Amino acid sequence: MQAKEKKISTRPDAKRMVENIIRCKWTLTVIAQIRGGINRPGAIERSVPGLSTKVLNERLRKLVKFGIVEKKIFPVVPPHVEYEFTEFGRNFVDILDAIEKLESKLAEN
Repeated sequence: MQAKEKKISTRPDAKRMVENIIRCKWTLTVIAQIRGGINRPGAIERSVPGLSTKVLNERLRKLVKFGIVEKKIFPVVPPHVEYEFTEFGRNFVDILDAIEKLESKLAEN
């Protein structure tokens, strides 16, 4: 008797993605920095007090994995890396904006 193979979905689960990103304060902070034009890891780290290199790298890897940002590596010495939003990432940021608007409305009441 053969074991049944589990099908693994290749489609991202949007609810899990949003949950994963919103529950981490650093991920939202990193997204805000990239939105503000700070797209190099060293510059992001310097602009956010308390953000360690380890945590920053974890957050950036997760954002790349989810397809929200893409990593651009420039072939120079010393290494030059930048992150920018993908088209999906720009749409995702619109969702975060909608959440912030809702939060503002709730605070007014």
